[in-house]
Amino acid sequence: MLFYLSGNSRAISYAGCVCQLFFYHFLGCTECFLYTVMAYDRFVAICHPLRYSIIMSHRVCAILATGTSFFGCIQATFLTTLTFQLPYCGPNEVDYYFCDIPVMLKLACADTSALEMVGFISVGLMPLSCFLLILTSYSCIIFSILQIRSAEGR
Repeated sequence: MLFYLSGNSRAISYAGCVCQLFFYHFLGCTECFLYTVMAYDRFVAICHPLRYSIIMSHRVCAILATGTSFFGCIQATFLTTLTFQLPYCGPNEVDYYFCDIPVMLKLACADTSALEMVGFISVGLMPLSCFLLILTSYSCIIFSILQIRSAEGR
């Protein structure tokens, strides 16, 4: 992508396209999961302050941090594998500077409707579920803060 933007080259290899798609989704999913874990951490710290060190032990923190990368990798591998198992024919030239799922589906010779649906559900459901968990966490935090009677306690 940097070569394309600098004007040196407009071509990207097949392996480069696969890597670009994988890391784009891997880093995006990992970030989304990490935001969700951070919201849970704030929930525990504010709503259960006396039990925070027990609930969020070093082991639990390590598991949550590793889990964000693990599930991000699973999601990215799933989407990349589904995208690049299709038969590609024709010019095989991406008319965009970035290899992403919709761009790659335009180059496929087979019916992509099932993959479009799976990708839409996968890419749409994961951020939506993370968003709802974050919203729930912060709603509980706000509710807990409003339950405190004194302004000093808040």
